[in-house]
Amino acid sequence: MFAIIQAAGWPIWFLLLASVIAVALIIERLFALRRTKIVPPGLLESVIVDYRKQGVTPELLSRLINHSSLGRVFAAGLRNVKSSREVMKESIEEAGRGVSHELERFLTTLGTIASISPLMGLFGTVVGMIEIFGSQSPTGANPQQLAHGISVALYNTGFGLIIAIPSMIFYRHFRAQVDSLVIDMEQQAVKLVEVVHGQRSH
Repeated sequence: MFAIIQAAGWPIWFLLLASVIAVALIIERLFALRRTKIVPPGLLESVIVDYRKQGVTPELLSRLINHSSLGRVFAAGLRNVKSSREVMKESIEEAGRGVSHELERFLTTLGTIASISPLMGLFGTVVGMIEIFGSQSPTGANPQQLAHGISVALYNTGFGLIIAIPSMIFYRHFRAQVDSLVIDMEQQAVKLVEVVHGQRSH
């Protein structure tokens, strides 16, 4: 591995740094965006049961806030349960925007790495081409410098693509996952508003 890094020249260090950051972000988001953690099954039903038993209590709100992202959205709505349906929906939407922003955390960075990795690889290719042209002299080409220039050009291009392809795949996957989670939370929050205001039985 170290021999490859040596053959690829100094531009590869930028790509190695980008690859480490990309792997760390992918692992972090895989854990953070688990559906059972963001939108736990059965939470809406348990909130409705608790609300009908004892109304909105500080204990219920505290438990929801610490429970999950969906719990925070529910808590925002239940704080305004005595207000009109519109006010309750507005408070839920505000909380939803905050939760959505949290879910999208680090995705911009991952998308940026996916976009710039091929360009960083291209930069390494240009450095390699400069070395190739530098190996030419009036007495002929320097074979060692020529070989090193070709190595720099090819390794950097290949490594840039190796980083970019999985990064883009995971970026697209996470974006779709966040959209799906947000829609799920919106639907459950609307059900809660309708149950609380007597427009639905469950």
